[in-house]
Amino acid sequence: MKTIGMIGGMSWESSAQYYRIVNEEVKRQLGGLHSAKIILFSVDFNEIERCQSEGRWHEAGQILGEAANSLEKAGADFIVICTNTMHKVIDQIYQKTSLPIVHIADETAAQIKKMGIKKVGLLGTKYTMEQDFYKSRIQTENIEVLIPDEKDRNLINKTIFDELCLGSIQPSSREYFKSIIEGLAAEGAEGIILGCTEIGLLIKQEDAVIPLFDTTVIHANGVVEKALNT
Repeated sequence: MKTIGMIGGMSWESSAQYYRIVNEEVKRQLGGLHSAKIILFSVDFNEIERCQSEGRWHEAGQILGEAANSLEKAGADFIVICTNTMHKVIDQIYQKTSLPIVHIADETAAQIKKMGIKKVGLLGTKYTMEQDFYKSRIQTENIEVLIPDEKDRNLINKTIFDELCLGSIQPSSREYFKSIIEGLAAEGAEGIILGCTEIGLLIKQEDAVIPLFDTTVIHANGVVEKALNT
């Protein structure tokens, strides 16, 4: 079994899900008392979020790059960044480590392709929805990506940072997200990417009439595959 190097804390609410899912899947596959070999570097999300909101992405990349370097020195065999948005600085992180990084968008695109889906809606932070660093990885696989309108993007972003990252799950927000998903489905989306690792805390498959791709679950399972089978 390879040792997984996790960069977490963005937010710790979703990082806890990564830890749980990875260990549950290792136990499911290996049985008995098996659990995953994990080294976790958990950053202070307040520091990262301020860098995001103020456009100081280079500084955020330096923080995560140093985290990756620390994980490599501690004995990790590969890196997983437990967030969608901060894959924006993956090239900068690679400058600080020689270890491979399991990219969340690549794992997600592979699952979408397995289902033969050609058009998806994307929910996430405003950075993930509006910028190309994430969408382009999906589109490279000949999958069209739809995003909500500006009003809905702003509300999704606010819900993520003001509620989900703080562990607050509001039924009213769930209903609003469901209406956004319905709108994207009406535009032709055949599936929806839950492109923020906290959204899966709010929205489940039973809340949608089209397939949901929970990036936390997909990414965590991809990490287990790499730890056990490569």
